Amino acid sequence: MSFYSLLGFDPKKHSIRTEVTAGMTVFLTMSYILAVNPDILSAAGMDKGAVFTATALASAIGTIFIAFLAKLPFAQAPGMGINAFFAFTLVKGMGYSWEAALAAVFVEGIIFIILTALNIREKIVQCIPKNLRFAISGGLGLFIAFIGLKNSGIIIDNEATLVALGPFNSTALLACIGIIVSGVLLVRKVRGALFYSILLCTACGIPLGVTTLPEGFMPISMPHSIEPTFLKLDFSALLNMDMALTIFVLVFIDIFNTLGTLIGTASKTDMMDEKGNVKNIQEAMMADALATCTGALLGTSTVTTYVESASGVAEGGRTGLSAFTTAMLFLVALFLAPLFLIIPSAATTGALVLVGVFMLESIKKIDLKDISEALPCFITVLTMVLTYSIAEGMALGLISYTLVKLLSGQYKQVSFTLYIVSTLLVLRYIFQ
Repeated sequence: MSFYSLLGFDPKKHSIRTEVTAGMTVFLTMSYILAVNPDILSAAGMDKGAVFTATALASAIGTIFIAFLAKLPFAQAPGMGINAFFAFTLVKGMGYSWEAALAAVFVEGIIFIILTALNIREKIVQCIPKNLRFAISGGLGLFIAFIGLKNSGIIIDNEATLVALGPFNSTALLACIGIIVSGVLLVRKVRGALFYSILLCTACGIPLGVTTLPEGFMPISMPHSIEPTFLKLDFSALLNMDMALTIFVLVFIDIFNTLGTLIGTASKTDMMDEKGNVKNIQEAMMADALATCTGALLGTSTVTTYVESASGVAEGGRTGLSAFTTAMLFLVALFLAPLFLIIPSAATTGALVLVGVFMLESIKKIDLKDISEALPCFITVLTMVLTYSIAEGMALGLISYTLVKLLSGQYKQVSFTLYIVSTLLVLRYIFQ
């Protein structure tokens, strides 16, 4: 068996250039986590340099798990939102040490492994109605685009209206250039359009003052020591009800973040089988579970499958070779941190917005004539964006689907598993 076959790559069906370009695109669109995660977790008292190294290693190892176990073009890294929950809720809010919080993440990963081994997570996936799967994909597209617009300052917060159009400054201008360039390159069918757009915008950002080159800029440096966070888990604080509920919340957040990304991203590709299920999804979820445990041991918050993987799928990535490329770039980033950190968020806005356009097509497959199907789908799409959470959008969509079907006398259309999942989700909101 060749190396390529271990990654699900078939030279008769796939292109090495396409897969590698897709993997590079994914890395560039999610590389911000290497700068953001250390900043957030350092607020919990963790060593920033060690967290940077832990983040890069956990992302590389988790993505390698995806590449070889699931043979899919998805990447993993410490999840945004969950890292904030780790630092500001668990540590600063509830008063736990960051060592105890890491222990909670590790236990969460063990629970994931058990759920996956018992095939329970796959049953959760299969209980999601077909129309809701299309809604998840469409909502995911809007969510990705919103992330890009927010990160570039095109959309900002507003006390009166919650959100508003931001000032038209050089950062917004660069993001707008990225959106137009990405669109034009895709229309002209340029291979690697999103990747080239990111590189071009990074270069254009230098004269605009958006891409900053530090004084005495040196692109290569040795990795920071991981010793301050490696294996620093404290299990003594886990034996109480508050922490048990916290682990329960972590489990559900990560399950639905991962499922939302896998289902939403794969729904428009040949990575879905004839029944509408993601191929090798059990292996993908096992990779997610193993990555979470690995990340906790290294010294970072929950590792999850990244929504930015959709940018690689949009570039044509279909196999584990794409994920393997992303993983290798995370390892290279350990030594080239100063270089990739100069890529501004505005340079990736075009890629994220165009991915949103690409994924929105699934909306037309929803049966909008049946209100019992259309309403839960609408709730899924709307709340995924408005709550800034894939997990919340999926959860509210599933709950509303179950309630509408049950109360309108169509209770037989809801599977027993979905009744259980919906009940657990309702309890999560009651006791969170």
